Amino acid sequence: MLIPAAAAVLAAVLSLPWWLPGRVVALRVRLFARINGDEGIPVPGDLVGVERFMEVYSHPAAGGRSKGAALSDLFWYWLAPGPHVHQEHLEAGERYEAVAAATRGFLAVRRTDAEGLARRCVAEVLDDTGVRAHVRLRDLMMPVWAAFYYETVFGEPCPRGARDLIVGHADDVVTALKCCGLRHMRRRDRLTRYLAARLPDVRCPLPAGLPDEERALYLQGTFFNTAVVQMSEAMAHLLMVLAQHPRAQEEARTGDDRRLDQLIAETMRLYPLFGVAHRITTADIPLGGGAAIPSGSVLCFNYPDYHRAGLPDPGRFDPDRFAPPRHRDLRHIPFGVAANRPCPAWRLAPITMRAAAREVLRRHTLVSSASHTRSMPNRGPCLLVPRGDTRPHRPALLLMRLRDRWEDVWRSLVQLVLGTYMVRDARRRRMCGRHFDPDPS
Repeated sequence: MLIPAAAAVLAAVLSLPWWLPGRVVALRVRLFARINGDEGIPVPGDLVGVERFMEVYSHPAAGGRSKGAALSDLFWYWLAPGPHVHQEHLEAGERYEAVAAATRGFLAVRRTDAEGLARRCVAEVLDDTGVRAHVRLRDLMMPVWAAFYYETVFGEPCPRGARDLIVGHADDVVTALKCCGLRHMRRRDRLTRYLAARLPDVRCPLPAGLPDEERALYLQGTFFNTAVVQMSEAMAHLLMVLAQHPRAQEEARTGDDRRLDQLIAETMRLYPLFGVAHRITTADIPLGGGAAIPSGSVLCFNYPDYHRAGLPDPGRFDPDRFAPPRHRDLRHIPFGVAANRPCPAWRLAPITMRAAAREVLRRHTLVSSASHTRSMPNRGPCLLVPRGDTRPHRPALLLMRLRDRWEDVWRSLVQLVLGTYMVRDARRRRMCGRHFDPDPS
């Protein structure tokens, strides 16, 4: 009897990667919902269907950013320090306009300069990487965009020490956001102190009306948090897609900009950088027939659901969706909605992504067998193979797949424990709520 029992235990253990992570993720979602409460209205959903998604998202009353939403406490917690001056979380008004104007000034880079800078930053990082290297694509890309945005802000090449500070901070933020690690505020504060000392050296005017401490926090949140994290994630998704679709990789390497743009667009449709964007209504939004979304409601705009709505086989990677003539039901807002605070880098990001991808593909062939999800908690395991290297890589891909499966077991448990702790801690601290209501009585 012992042998069958031992065999059953062994079979259960060996099967863990195929069933445990999904169940742990479902449990984490239920716990988060219970802790956070049920304040959000999902869009698209029962109240607002996909056909009215853009109408509601673009409504002037759907512009509240943080005030009045318990969900904001969680985002402020993860984005600290300085979430109160983060451009994405400022309420409308003079303060927001000053911050947005400063951001536009820094991002007003000539196309040729942006392309050249992106290529140079990628080349410097790849020169430090092994010839035939196993990498995590998000980790590979972080120093690229740390250096890129440092030079965008300060107008000079990024020293290695500053790059390490930026990467350490950005990695800490995104790791906490994915519930794969706790926050390390001392690591983040080191970058704040560095930026505070460098304020006189920026190449564009900083937001008017902000004290120096908040100007440093503005730089940290806008460029060395959001910009570095989002561009690293976007490039990791693009390179991961190319690594798992050899035909698309060859098209990206040899095709024109139009084809590469289609590959990027389909990547960002499948793997949008935002999962859910929340907005707080500042007035009633009429829905017709006497129905309305009340003022003070929290709208949760679900990008993945919107991107997949109305398409045949929406989970399939198919860049031809963006080739003329485009599918009539194609819904695509990778940079948000123009009427409701789109990403300020909506023009610069695709230009620099193209240049960065071409520089990587000029040097390497990419292959990966790891899982690829929108949140990408595995950071994108990939093998960089030098162009012309014909050595077999099937054993390496098999090992990568097995390792990724088993890491997912441990990672899902870590996310459950640390995520639950951080969600509870954020609710306890009420960083956003106390900012807008300093008198808790």
